Amino acid sequence: MNTITLAALLPLALTVAAMAQEKAKVTTASPQKVSTQKASPQTTAPQNAEMAGYMLVGCEQVPAEFNAGFSLYAAAWPLLEHYPGHRFQTGLFGTWMHAQYEGAAPKDLYSDIEGGLGWWRDTRFPTETPKFIMGGVAVNFTEIANGPAHGAGDWKKPAGLYGVAQLSPWLLFPIDGLNIAQGTRGDLFGYGYLPLPLIAAKPTTGDTNIPSGDNGWTLFLNTRNFKGPVCFFTPYFWSHSAEVDAKYAGLLLDSRPSDPNKAFQMETQYVPAMLAVDAKGDSFARVAPTRFPVGADGKTVVLHRLTSYKKSAMWDAVKAWFDGGAKASGAVNPAGEYVQKFRSEGDSTWQIYPDGASKDKKIGLAWKSFGKPISADPTTYGYEWDASRVQRMSSPAGDLVALPEYFKLKTNEKKSQWVVAAAKDVPSSTGLARVKFDRPREEAEAPYDTPDDAQSAWKLPGPAAGPFQAHLGDGSVVTYYWYRFADQPAMQHADITKEERERIQVLVEKMHREWTKDREYLAPPTVGVLAKLDPAQIVQPPKGFEIGYVPIATRQEIDSAAALRK
Repeated sequence: MNTITLAALLPLALTVAAMAQEKAKVTTASPQKVSTQKASPQTTAPQNAEMAGYMLVGCEQVPAEFNAGFSLYAAAWPLLEHYPGHRFQTGLFGTWMHAQYEGAAPKDLYSDIEGGLGWWRDTRFPTETPKFIMGGVAVNFTEIANGPAHGAGDWKKPAGLYGVAQLSPWLLFPIDGLNIAQGTRGDLFGYGYLPLPLIAAKPTTGDTNIPSGDNGWTLFLNTRNFKGPVCFFTPYFWSHSAEVDAKYAGLLLDSRPSDPNKAFQMETQYVPAMLAVDAKGDSFARVAPTRFPVGADGKTVVLHRLTSYKKSAMWDAVKAWFDGGAKASGAVNPAGEYVQKFRSEGDSTWQIYPDGASKDKKIGLAWKSFGKPISADPTTYGYEWDASRVQRMSSPAGDLVALPEYFKLKTNEKKSQWVVAAAKDVPSSTGLARVKFDRPREEAEAPYDTPDDAQSAWKLPGPAAGPFQAHLGDGSVVTYYWYRFADQPAMQHADITKEERERIQVLVEKMHREWTKDREYLAPPTVGVLAKLDPAQIVQPPKGFEIGYVPIATRQEIDSAAALRK
């Protein structure tokens, strides 16, 4: 998933790091209020509650030498029937990529690339369809970068807002996150991070003698309407933490390889629920309608083709090309990849509990009574369902199953657990049948904006063409300009000289000529259908700006014209 804007997503055990991340989440959103009718006087009125936890995935270990990034295919779908408001934060299935160390990882250091598909409390233009953010986390959440111009801090004190540089001339990255095509119901979104040798290593960082590495961790996508590299974390996003505190020198992702053995999970921080006690003292719960995609066979695929890479998969060929050698195709070399195998095992730590509950009040639900983890083939992971306890919903866009909504608290000498209850078996006096989990009315979100100071990196030297606008399916409109790659604000804040920026400009122009958006870069999936991006994000450079220029979003706001059409 994500913190302030963090991307929090997804061993068979909940890691200490993941729990630390949970504690670090920041939100100012007020609790979601669910409308109910007044309960019977014989019972306690329904109480606001939530469901939260992790879906854990089992997979084999990866040899340590496959430490140059990863890729995967994750299903994208609307988890809830109705978007429940800005308290909602959950990721779909994904991972956390940490640095690799020769021995034990340093204590009291959390830094990684997470992000992925999901919903976050700071998402300004949310819909039922998930979005994608990058989720780079500097040391212990001091800085966060989620995409170009999106991260922690503000423009007076940016803390990650300049951490990502745009690379593709064909894909606009909205400030609020990449939009998946509205209505996507289980299609596979392919993405990953591989390092590219774009910004050279150097012996200094800022005004210190702290070295900065050359890992340009680059986001690659494989979707139906866009393929290839999108943008990258500048090495300075990581090494700046060592500039602030020298003890982190050489320990971060600017210079360290990636740990190939990652947790693959789905992290759910909040799904609205309600609790009630009947006249007999029995406790019942109702959870907002929660759904998973299913195929024609009634089975669900959530993850596919988890792949880790050696530098020989891409880096070596690209480095030789940049140094004057033969062109690199951009496609990963299969000899440098390792595809993990899944195990037909997994677990859920989902719990239901009242708002503000202490740890002892957080009670698990009997997930395996209606869902069973499966590995349909060695590279595909998902679930099969107890047809008597889930409801299938068909649609031309793809089928979903609705998970059980009602639960009853069962307690014995060993433990308490929420078990599935049929709607007819929940006393009407609890009022749970009258609960509505509709989309709440919320105040309109403020626009994302960028600096207008004539002396800022946004204006000096400034864009080469624009403004242009893209009207997205999430109801927002993005204003963007075309910048020369080396002149974009993130590159001006990358702690490199003008001469170095010009050197990289030449390399990027090579990439723009050869690496088009319709070629294969990541190995394609062998199951399912690729997801589509919102087509409004696929852009065409203006005439004369086809090579060496990139689209940069400068503002994103509610699309008033679209609102009027509704």
